Amino acid sequence: MLRGLVRRLDSTGRYFTFLGELGRSAIRPPFRWGRVFSEIEQLGINSVVIILLSGAAIGMIFALQLVEILQLFGAEIGAGAVTALALSREMAPMITTLMLIGKNGSAMAAELGTMKVTEQIDAMETMSVSVVQYLVLPKVLASLLVFPTLTLLANVIGVLGAYGISVYLYAIDSASYLDYMFEVLIPMDIISGLIKALIMGFITATICCFCGLNTTQGAKGVGSSANKAVVVSSVSILVADYILATLMMRLF
Repeated sequence: MLRGLVRRLDSTGRYFTFLGELGRSAIRPPFRWGRVFSEIEQLGINSVVIILLSGAAIGMIFALQLVEILQLFGAEIGAGAVTALALSREMAPMITTLMLIGKNGSAMAAELGTMKVTEQIDAMETMSVSVVQYLVLPKVLASLLVFPTLTLLANVIGVLGAYGISVYLYAIDSASYLDYMFEVLIPMDIISGLIKALIMGFITATICCFCGLNTTQGAKGVGSSANKAVVVSSVSILVADYILATLMMRLF
């Protein structure tokens, strides 16, 4: 147990050292914007479909459950407002991040892990190329843009899914439904969710890249690194979500 604790503390220390190197790379030229745009395409554009499907499913499921419950109190008109609040504050950033961890986080770790075990990383370091600046920084910058954008998309499609279920399945008055939703929902609810998505994107990208760069033991290690990246980043964003929710409730 003591040996395992020491290994975890050592890994945590190396992670924060990695963050320091990442920060220095962010302000030091050259700035490879072409790689950033390539990562945006890989992380963002290629993930639009899965975010549309998951966002619509979450919104429709929320509406289905809420309308059934609220009808008992004659308050089914509030289903849209509750769904919009839940999506904007919590569910949209959380579901978006978890989907992107499963799709892109494991791919980041596997890509860098493969380069590590095949000694491509060592070759780059031999040529005095900063691995963090060339490989990691574009992924982190792309994640900072992609995660909030896809969260906003999940918000919109989730609300539309809830609207369809409420209005067309349960015949709730459309004008009253929308009027009450926009009366309850305020811009800060959406902004707080986007802030969460931004921070979660940074956490996800840095943890997955860190796990990939510290891969050992050949092909078996690549699989272990990808698995570790998904588990650690998923747990980390759950903890971060609780902390951020607590802070935002006090601040806003």
